[in-house]
Amino acid sequence: MPTVPMSRREKARRSLVFGAFMVVLALLYTAYKAFGQAIDDTQRDWWLVGSFLPRSDDKNMPRVLDILAEFGEAPRAGGTTIGRLTLDGALFTLREAAVGFAAGTVIGLAIAVVLLQSRRAERGVLPYVIASQTVPLIAIAPIVVVWGRTNFGFLPWEWEDWMSVSLIATYLTFFPVAVNGLRGLQSPSPEATELMQSYAAGRRQVLRRLQLPASLPFLFPALRIAATASVVGAIVGEISAGVRGGLGRLILDFAGKYITGPERLYVAIIGACITGLVAVGIVALAERLVLTRRGQLAR
Repeated sequence: MPTVPMSRREKARRSLVFGAFMVVLALLYTAYKAFGQAIDDTQRDWWLVGSFLPRSDDKNMPRVLDILAEFGEAPRAGGTTIGRLTLDGALFTLREAAVGFAAGTVIGLAIAVVLLQSRRAERGVLPYVIASQTVPLIAIAPIVVVWGRTNFGFLPWEWEDWMSVSLIATYLTFFPVAVNGLRGLQSPSPEATELMQSYAAGRRQVLRRLQLPASLPFLFPALRIAATASVVGAIVGEISAGVRGGLGRLILDFAGKYITGPERLYVAIIGACITGLVAVGIVALAERLVLTRRGQLAR
């Protein structure tokens, strides 16, 4: 089926929609803050406010303009601005997440290929793959970091903390790739598989020429989820490992000084959100390039 590349008008429309969404979000935030101050929710006990919803004072909800202005402020006179620190931290975290994403993708695909070969293996192993994601990340992250600092007891090289962070990102990444990858590999019809086998194609040829190409529309949505999960895993890992230079440490430092500068924590959180969006955007761009070339682009 022929595909049409995204036009400039379509790109502009999507950019405008995203920009409008961010503006609406900021307006809703401002409106909630104004409403909270109007009903004086900082002095009265309300059922929702304080329990489920934040109070509207400047410590809990800084003004939008103050948060934006904080990007240009420096913690020390003549020092690096908060915006620059956030950008550097985002790039550092993105590199760790990229390593975890790549490793998780390889491991997830390997699991999917192994489970594809046997229904018995699928029934026996897949529940454990699913159960692995029920373990709280915040519980296993410190364990991975501590083990890593001992080189896991057998590694001949020195294991660094950033590697533990990437390993934690891998843990969150492999699951969606394994599950969706298996579904995609199973998507070709029995007739198509039988036709390949009638031409004396072996398992590897069927996998390479039929099943892997057919799995791409299933695989790329999983990769988008995995890209976001890798950033989350990297940030949690940085907080657990105390790795300096990334967004996790930045969030931890700003949270410790929240009373004197709540806007800084909001800036770091915004940086984390943008980092996740960048990771997803890179995967989406790769998806468009690959599926367009193969004529499989989903509308």
